[in-house]
This record gives sequence, C-alpha cells and structure tokens, in this order.
Amino acid sequence: MSDSTHRRGFAAAALALAAVLLGVAAGFADPVELTIVHFNDLDRMEERNGQGGVARLAAVIAAERASDGHVLVTFGGDAISPSLLSGFDSGAHMIDLLNRLDLTAMAIGNHEYDFGPDVAKQRFAEATFPILGANNIDTDGAVIDGARESILLPVDRFQVGIFGLTTLGTAVKSRPGRVTFRPVEAVAAEQAAALREAGADLVIALAHTDVTEDRALIEQAAVDLLLSGDDHLLQVDFSGDVLFAESGGQAAWVTVIDLLLDEEEGRDGPQFVWSPSFRIINTARVEPDAETVAAVQGYLDRLSEDLAVVIGETATELDSRRGTVRSGEAAIGNLFTDAVRSATGADVALTNGGGIRGDRIYEPGTMLTRRDIVTELPFGNYTVVLQITGRDLVAALENGLGGIEDGAGRFPHLSGLDVVYDPDRPAGERVIEVRRDGAALDPNAVHTLAVNDFMARGGDGYDFADKPRIVDENAGRLMTSQVIDYLAARGSISPAVDGRLRTLDGS
Repeated sequence: MSDSTHRRGFAAAALALAAVLLGVAAGFADPVELTIVHFNDLDRMEERNGQGGVARLAAVIAAERASDGHVLVTFGGDAISPSLLSGFDSGAHMIDLLNRLDLTAMAIGNHEYDFGPDVAKQRFAEATFPILGANNIDTDGAVIDGARESILLPVDRFQVGIFGLTTLGTAVKSRPGRVTFRPVEAVAAEQAAALREAGADLVIALAHTDVTEDRALIEQAAVDLLLSGDDHLLQVDFSGDVLFAESGGQAAWVTVIDLLLDEEEGRDGPQFVWSPSFRIINTARVEPDAETVAAVQGYLDRLSEDLAVVIGETATELDSRRGTVRSGEAAIGNLFTDAVRSATGADVALTNGGGIRGDRIYEPGTMLTRRDIVTELPFGNYTVVLQITGRDLVAALENGLGGIEDGAGRFPHLSGLDVVYDPDRPAGERVIEVRRDGAALDPNAVHTLAVNDFMARGGDGYDFADKPRIVDENAGRLMTSQVIDYLAARGSISPAVDGRLRTLDGS
C-alpha cells in the first residue's frame, strides 16, 4: 500500500497532509472518499487456472460497491477481440458481459477495431456505459460514432473529469479503416484544459496507450491520474505529479485506488488537494460472482455448439501426425502458414511443427469443423508480425531444421519462401538455398514475418526477441481464428506438398 497527498501542480507539505487526514483544516468539510477500480485488456470471459475472468472481476467490483462509498469502475480497453468466441460473434458477448458490471467508462482499445470500424460502432452502440476515445476521429472530423470525448461526474462536492485515449499504434495493429488517431499528448492537453474549465477538480486520462505514450503523458503532467492499458503491465506509480496505474490483463489482477479529495486554504483561497493509496487484488483469492459465472457458462456452451459448425472441405489429404509435421513439408503446415500470411499480409509466415497437435489424417473429402482447427492448434497462440532481414530468416530456418533427427517440434512450416536443405549436413549448416518470388533471398533486405507468439518470445530456440514488432503479442489475433476465417472464405481447399521445403535430393 502507498499513500501520498497532492495539490494540483505542487507536492503537499507534511503539515498540510496531517491536517487533511485528521480533518482539522478549519472552515472545510470532511474529506470525500473516492474508490476507483481499474482493469484493462479483458477479452477472455472465463477464468484460467483459477484466476481472472469476468465473474471474479464482478465479485471484486461488488465488494467495493458494498462499502456504500463513491466507487468508479474504469476499463482501459481491449474487449471485443481476439477471443475464440469473438471470431464468431465479433465480440458481442463481451459487451453483454461488461454491461452487467455497470462500468463508469471504458477506453477504446486497438482490438475494438479488429473487425473494422462499422463493427466497432455496432459494439459501442450496444454498450450501456460510456465509451471514451477523444482522439478516435472519423472522416467527418468528429469522434467515432458511439464514443464520447469525455464525461464529468459529481463526487459529493467535487467534480471528476474522465477522457479517453487510444494508442496511435492501432493504425497498424488493427483494422480501423477510415478512423484516424490524433496524437495523445495534444489531445490530453486539450481535454484536461476543457474539463478543468468545465469545473473538474480531478482529471483522469483513461487510456489504451503503449509504454512510450504513457511515459510522455506522465511527463506532460496535464492530468492527475493516467489509468492505462495495452501493455498488460501490472504497475502503480506515483513518483511525480501524475498517478499511473495499469492492471496486467484478463482481470487476473485488479488495481484499486482509494482517494481522499479535500480542500485547504491556499494563497488565493480554497485549493483542491487529493491523496491516494493503492491496493492490488489477486482475483485468485476472490470467490466468483455466481450470476456472472452462469452467464459466462452460457456463452461457453454456445461456443461448444459453434465449434461443431462445418467451415469447409479439404479436397486433398491432410496429415497432422507427429512424425509428419516434425520431419518435412506437410500439406497441413502449408495450409496454416498460407492462412496466417493471407490474414496479416506479411511477406513470410512461419510456424513450428510442434504447435500442430491433432495427430490424425483427414481423408480427401473430409468436412472440416471449427473444432478440428482448435484441436490442431490448441495452444491459443496469437500471431505476431515482425521485421526481419533475409540473413535472420536463414538463421531461423537453420534453427528449425537443426533437430530433424530428433523429431524436434521446432521443425519449420512456411509460406512465402522456397527452401532447399540437406538434412545430412551438421545442424546450423543445412540450408542450401532460399528463394522468394523466384529470386535468391537478399541477406540484407528487410521482410515482414508472421509467427506465433510462442516463437516470437524465443520458443523452440527461435531468436526473434530483438526483432522490431509491427504487431506484437498484445495486438495479434488468434492463429486459430485466422485459419478458420481462411477456410470459411474459400469453402473448399486443396492444400498439397508443393516443394516449398525440399531436401537436396529433391524429396
């Protein structure tokens, strides 16, 4: 727990703090207690390993409201995607579940645009709570329909202003279409000034902004509190003029900020002051709210039904047996990487054979269901897009081909390259030739590469940790959803072993 007292723009003296806390400041009413419950990046409705999820979050909120004090509940954005069910209902279930929580406000996250701006507007219209995105600008120059710039709330004798911000990275992380994003610092300065002019004593930026943007907003000090999301950090900091909080992700942890709002005599008359303390709640220690558990289970039951739906037919054999996907080019590996490359627009897509787990043969004419794809790709991996040189691509291929004799899961399946290798050469020296679009791969040229987040983090020995991210782990879509969409759009597919990964003898 941490405590501090703050005058707008000045650190409070110890004597003034004591006066506020003891309630002896002559001529002023008692301090007002305000509690803010903050969470961010919640797209998964169910708990995992006994932690997180909407039902445990609902219990935290209910417990804070039971105190009969002033309670605000803020959500830092990212809800309607990229969960598996959102691939079927475009996130409608998450808005329904969030409506049950009676939120004070939600910031627009980048994932709100994963299905395009029209779907985003539809989801915003379904929300019974304010959606805030002051820098989300449509073609008419106004904030996107269904969202607001800000809200102004009475808290006893004080006024609290809240405005929303969305990371500029949304333009490349998601699919906002015609929606553009004004710089967060400029908008923060405008909104803070406007809210103070309207009577706000305390100004809060509810933001879905990345680390760099967060730092700039803190340094700018236009607001009193910056309640953020996007980076999935669990952090509370009040080392300067701005209190910063971010609550991890998926409601595994929830940040509770207890504020004392008060006045003291200043040089020019009464001056607003505030003092915070913090609580970090581990939701594994919270009993889930029973009604919300039932609502979530209803959606999980629906998901089970949705997974049984046929999405397409394979006209060719697909073999996902362990010995096949860990030893050589496989039609099913080509299918998955082609789907990922199509979804992301990356130059090259790469996945590991160990991530393909169905261990079965699909005969020609098999009707494929959504459950088949989830069974084949069971780890819930997100697709990351990064920048990589031709030289680094070859190094990645050497790693992937380095454990063939052991049946290692790092065996590479790919789209966008044609590779010749010699499995009899020493590991690290097996790649003989790599071509892209018929031409030899330039070792110095920069390409975009789509991989699953396990590989992007260094899984299976892949060295991607320092490669620049275009779409990072927090912004990527589920690989399963990308494959399902690819199949559904085509209806019938004919994946084949087409020579994109050949041994030196041509096999």
